[in-house]
Amino acid sequence: MTETTPEKVRLDKWLWAARFYKTRAIAKKSVEGGKVHFDGHRCKVSKMLELGDVLQITQGLDEKTVVIKSLSGTRRGAPEAALLYEETPKSIKLRMDESERRRKFRHANPIFDHKPNKKERRQIHHFNEVNSDS
Repeated sequence: MTETTPEKVRLDKWLWAARFYKTRAIAKKSVEGGKVHFDGHRCKVSKMLELGDVLQITQGLDEKTVVIKSLSGTRRGAPEAALLYEETPKSIKLRMDESERRRKFRHANPIFDHKPNKKERRQIHHFNEVNSDS
C-alpha cells in the first residue's frame, strides 16, 4: 500500500489498517479476548505478521478466515484496506449459511418479529423476577 511495504507488521496494527476494528485499542482487546486466532491458535497483540499468514477473526456472530495478501501499518480508505486480505471461499460460504439460518429462525419464531413494547417488557421483567426467586 505504501511506497516501502514493510516486511512485517504487528497484528493489532494490521487489523486496524485492514479496517476490521475502528481503533488499535479495540483490536488489542479483541486479540487479548481470544477473538483473533493465528493459524488456529490464540496469539499476542505484538505477533508479527507476514504475507500468506492465516487469521480467524470473530466479529459479533460472524467468523471470518482471511489470508494476508499485503502488509500495511497505516489506515487507508476501505477500497485499499480490502486489498490487504482475501477471505477464503469456505469462510464466505459458512458465513452466508449462518446468516441465512439466523434470518430463517427470526422469521419462523414469532417472538422475534418486533421489539418488545412497554407492556411486554414489564411482563418479561416480572417473569425473570419470579423465576429468579426459585
